[in-house]
Amino acid sequence: MRCVSQISEPLHVLYAPVQEDLRLVERVFDEEIAGDLPFIDDLCDTVRSYRGKMLRPGLLLLTARAAGELTDAHPTLAAVVELVHMATLVHDDVLDEADERRRQPTVNNISGNEAAVLLGDYLISHAFHLCSSLESQYASRRIGATTNTVCEGELLQNHYRGRLDLSEAQYFNIIGRKTAALTAVACELGAHFAGADEACVDAMRGYGLSAGIAFQIVDDVLDVTGDQATVGKTLGRDAGLGKLTLPTIHCLSVADADTASTLRAALQNDGPQSAEVIRECLSRTGSVDHALSVAREYVLGATFQLDTLPPSDAKASLSALAEFIIGRRF
Repeated sequence: MRCVSQISEPLHVLYAPVQEDLRLVERVFDEEIAGDLPFIDDLCDTVRSYRGKMLRPGLLLLTARAAGELTDAHPTLAAVVELVHMATLVHDDVLDEADERRRQPTVNNISGNEAAVLLGDYLISHAFHLCSSLESQYASRRIGATTNTVCEGELLQNHYRGRLDLSEAQYFNIIGRKTAALTAVACELGAHFAGADEACVDAMRGYGLSAGIAFQIVDDVLDVTGDQATVGKTLGRDAGLGKLTLPTIHCLSVADADTASTLRAALQNDGPQSAEVIRECLSRTGSVDHALSVAREYVLGATFQLDTLPPSDAKASLSALAEFIIGRRF
């Protein structure tokens, strides 16, 4: 078993108030999934290498420090949300037929879809096993409810796959469930277990929800505009699998007839030229800029929620993390 920490330099600076706590989270995570079957440990080593941004544990710990005091429960909670997140990544790579994540082969690429699905289930199981070690059942109930919501989001996205009439409202319903719900509960748990009052907990949940939505919008933009070597994962799979995102939804709604027709054809053809055609269509309608402007609105909404917190280094990091979401390239 190896412990892998790949937090980038910008995030390393933003995580400064909780850097030592994050190292403890990594240890809790690694100890939880350690087993006596070497081939499972090998699969888990691949998952450990996915640890890059550590966004959800970072948000949970920073929220705790900003809203109150860190307790012994917080590293466990942070490891739980990261286990759930890692499980979703492993399952997503199967659904998206992705070959690369964090600049190396995915679990499904190495060991096949069956092993990847089972490993994702294994991680979810360990998340709830670890969560059950806490005396309070609050976290188990909230993590359980959130995992249900994440699954609903994935099912919604699968239901709408191939639908070129997907609306912005439907898109936001999907990403609010499949991505933002987990960042929201991470911030909620951080504040709740730090002893914050209900108003503060609600505000931190709101911060996490808005930040999570902005994060997913930027992720969807990177899927069509990013450099695969920089982003470190397989790109272009949303369009290739018939999943509309905010840039393509906007383009279809405002484009002239010829551009809309060209984009529809490209979205229905997973050929080597489709990605470039899609980028050209999005450029004509300013759809990438539109998506990023919407993401910025959500970032502003997230930072507004921080007004309930007293000044601190942790609060400053939460504000800077929201800004980081807009400018990230990975």
